[in-house]
Amino acid sequence: MIFIDIDGVLIPLRARPAGADGRSSGRAGDGHDRDGNPLLDRLDPTDGRRLLALPGELVWASTWMADANDVVAPRIGLPALPVVDWSDADEEPPRGVHWKTASLARWAAGSPFVWLDDETTDADRRWIAGHHPQPALLHHVDPYLGLTDIDLAAVRRWLNRLHEAD
Repeated sequence: MIFIDIDGVLIPLRARPAGADGRSSGRAGDGHDRDGNPLLDRLDPTDGRRLLALPGELVWASTWMADANDVVAPRIGLPALPVVDWSDADEEPPRGVHWKTASLARWAAGSPFVWLDDETTDADRRWIAGHHPQPALLHHVDPYLGLTDIDLAAVRRWLNRLHEAD
């Protein structure tokens, strides 16, 4: 299972540069689109294909909730994905632990998982290690860059090692 956050991961905090050939990719500006969100043009339309190439079930783990499937998925070429329900997010997490952490461990239901987010910390890793019986990769994405090839390569290496151990 691969949990995907949107803000800071698929939508970086800073505009993405034009393509290597110097042409604008359509992602570098901050103009409003038809949905009125000035940041949606920061989405990389290749991210969907790159995420689908990973060996695992993709799941939205974002406050975008169902809007992730309606607004984000079509722009990056993803089908509708399962969405983590944050209904139990009213619980107060331990100090320093992200409010999503326990919910994602429950959603994974004892299975290995990857969590791509820009807000994970060592406190989350320690909490998962102590409360989740299977391996988990909490991969921190630089929120200013968004998801990069380096991030995806690290996830792929971890998943490949996980599958080799089976």
